[in-house]
Amino acid sequence: MNFQKVVPPILGVVLVAAAYRGWGWAGVGLAATGIVMWMLLHFTRLMKVLQRASSRPVGHCDSAVMLNAKLRPGVNLLHVVAMTRALGELVSPKEEPPEIYRWTDPGQSFVDCEFANGKLHKWELTRPPQAEEAAR
Repeated sequence: MNFQKVVPPILGVVLVAAAYRGWGWAGVGLAATGIVMWMLLHFTRLMKVLQRASSRPVGHCDSAVMLNAKLRPGVNLLHVVAMTRALGELVSPKEEPPEIYRWTDPGQSFVDCEFANGKLHKWELTRPPQAEEAAR
């Protein structure tokens, strides 16, 4: 069971109930205002990330090596999209877990990111053969 989808609504109800018990209807108004503000902040962040990503090609990043260095297990897809400022190219079959997205840089190096339950599970950097031979 995914507790991240269940816990925030339960906490909201508990917060409103505690506010009603402590300060009556004024407390309910204050708690509801705080909850709506929190939701609007998250919605604004989501819209800003998607607005930045809409101006770039799908699956593009400035540097796959830098993206590989910045990734950490457990971050969500929105965080990765915010880092790359582009939507990832879906590599895996649609609607089948795990979801695998690819970001490619101008040098044709790419990072494949595997997401399980919306969280980054593992990732792999792949460089083109020409870059590996030139590095030697």
